[in-house]
Amino acid sequence: MSVETLTAFFMWCTIIDGALLVIWTVAFLFAPDLVYRTQHRWFPIPRETFNVVMYAFLGLFKVFFLVFNLHYLQRTFVFPLLIRGNDQMPWAIIVFGMLFNTANAVMQGTWIFFLAPPDQYVPAWLSTPQFVIGLAIFLTGFVINLHSDHIVRNLRKPGDTAFHIPRGGMFEYVTSANYFGELTEWVGWAIMTWSWAGVVFAIWTFANLGPRANTHHNWYIQKFGDEYPKNRKRMIPFVY
Repeated sequence: MSVETLTAFFMWCTIIDGALLVIWTVAFLFAPDLVYRTQHRWFPIPRETFNVVMYAFLGLFKVFFLVFNLHYLQRTFVFPLLIRGNDQMPWAIIVFGMLFNTANAVMQGTWIFFLAPPDQYVPAWLSTPQFVIGLAIFLTGFVINLHSDHIVRNLRKPGDTAFHIPRGGMFEYVTSANYFGELTEWVGWAIMTWSWAGVVFAIWTFANLGPRANTHHNWYIQKFGDEYPKNRKRMIPFVY
């Protein structure tokens, strides 16, 4: 499967996800009575309470939607346009990626919108230390990921086919700086949502990227020998 096909798939996933948010928002703004009557059949709560719940839900959903999809929007729309080469991706990787992302999205959404305590994700949550610190960590990881990808893309000049050692940024500390950036993002997400679902996602990210980082690290050592910096860790600075 080509990168273009994979990009199209995730593009439509993002569009559908965003469309659901837009449709629900428009319905609540322009047909609030219809929405209330429909929901009141299953949840007989006062109109005032219903309005508060809906506004809080839509506001938090927008925030979590934008933050969660920031990573995938970059990977779907920006990254494929910047990479060089026409390498094909094995179907097995694509299928397992689709299965994992679907299962993970269900897990995160189920916790945030159905299983979390009713008083946890209220508008005031956006000013809690967990959310603020988690968001800062997430954005830090996002920037590290972008910068690391930029360094790797520019290792070769036009016509150059040789392999080079990445230098600069977090590559001064780890071999797989882009993986470290992605792990940092989802650690931030776990703190921001303060949930076991987020923790499981962060652990899975390390379980997925850690072995790959080890493979990359060993390859660089075999390829460059003593020329490769000995103080570099595989993925997490000073630790692994």
